[in-house]
Amino acid sequence: LLEEVPDHRRAEGKVYQLAYVLLFSILAVVSGGNSYRSIVTFIEMHRPRLNEVFGLTWRRAPAHTAIRYILQGLDSDAVETAFRGHAKLLQAAHTKPGGGSLAIDGKTLRGSFDAFRDRAAAHLLGMFATDTALVLAHSEVEEKSNEIPAAQALLAELGLAGHLVTLDALHCQRKPSSSPHRPEPT
Repeated sequence: LLEEVPDHRRAEGKVYQLAYVLLFSILAVVSGGNSYRSIVTFIEMHRPRLNEVFGLTWRRAPAHTAIRYILQGLDSDAVETAFRGHAKLLQAAHTKPGGGSLAIDGKTLRGSFDAFRDRAAAHLLGMFATDTALVLAHSEVEEKSNEIPAAQALLAELGLAGHLVTLDALHCQRKPSSSPHRPEPT
């Protein structure tokens, strides 16, 4: 699935295949890495085994600046599509008959604000399957909006007919498209 993510780099001089850079970056983050340098450290520490398991011939890990360039240039929608595809396969393989409920909740990502560009912290909605403990999808809440329209769009996009979906009380408004901060007069 990671091979389906488009590579934004020029064709010349690609030493490291995008799918492997993404996979190894994911493994590094899951292992506790939280920076580009920690991704490089993970790859360098495990490079002989990664080469063996994946049939690679990497002589060294990419530089942290190369990792940053690669990851920052990704098409976020294509990455989300790959993650949703993987989650869908896992969900299908491990779901129980009758299935469980799905929970949608929003979170603000710590450290995601950008004071230099005057950008507020990123706010994401996540969809969680309670029976398999899998995150099935993410959706970014637009900066000048709130969770309500983002949740409605996510539900429509995923086509969840026949599933029990739980949401915060915020979504129990008479006019669900109105802002939770400026209630409509009744």
